[in-house]
Amino acid sequence: MLSSTCKTAIKAVIYLSSKNSCEEKVSMKEIAEKIDASEHTVGKTLQSLVKHKIINSVKGPTGGFYINEEQQKQPIYVIVETIEGSEVFKQCGLGLSQCSEAHPCPIHNDYKVARELIEKIFKEKRIKDLCDPVANGLAFLIG
Repeated sequence: MLSSTCKTAIKAVIYLSSKNSCEEKVSMKEIAEKIDASEHTVGKTLQSLVKHKIINSVKGPTGGFYINEEQQKQPIYVIVETIEGSEVFKQCGLGLSQCSEAHPCPIHNDYKVARELIEKIFKEKRIKDLCDPVANGLAFLIG
């Protein structure tokens, strides 16, 4: 359902959130290493998140990316919406362009329920909610 770029964005933001003790600035290289993603993808993704004010960046030798407390209160949905658009929660499970209630694919009804549940989770879970288990060693960002 989500692209690898969107998953990378979510993991990057969660990692930044775990470094928020004093709005610590983190390099793109460090983020890429800690979430096991390419620097190129991470760089492009982070710039998009900065542009949409989901995270912040500072240029220069002591610069990097960071997220403040207020931004940590944002739902994960804003990351998905920025990277994928909200249409990702309306797409057909089999990728058909004409899937609808009147013209359903074979998994339409089941996938619709799952898609709506995922959208609900992403709207309810805040960035901070996903950061805490990672910071406490109860969840992980790399396999």
